[in-house]
Amino acid sequence: HAALEPRHLGGRAVITRSFARIHETNLKKQGMLPLTFANEADYDLIQTGDNVSIRGLKSFSPGKALELIVKKKDGKELKAIPLNHTFNAEQIEWFKAGSALNLMKQQLAN
Repeated sequence: HAALEPRHLGGRAVITRSFARIHETNLKKQGMLPLTFANEADYDLIQTGDNVSIRGLKSFSPGKALELIVKKKDGKELKAIPLNHTFNAEQIEWFKAGSALNLMKQQLAN
């Protein structure tokens, strides 16, 4: 349920300092983005009410970092924050399809 709930609530990513391996894998299978801060101290820059977006998804690939764009309540935008991921090529396809099960369904339909 820890992977289903964020997706059910409309989430697309979970960004934290670290993950338990099984939780990270479950999030990937649900089509979520489990991401970690390249610099753990950046975690403290985010506050309730900040508007965040992720840059780099159009060129999402194994080993290539993504960036967190943070717009504060006062309109100020922080310098892009690097985010790490552990996706391989197959797992990226899960994300693009919305989940591992969605990808399997698409593949069986073809």
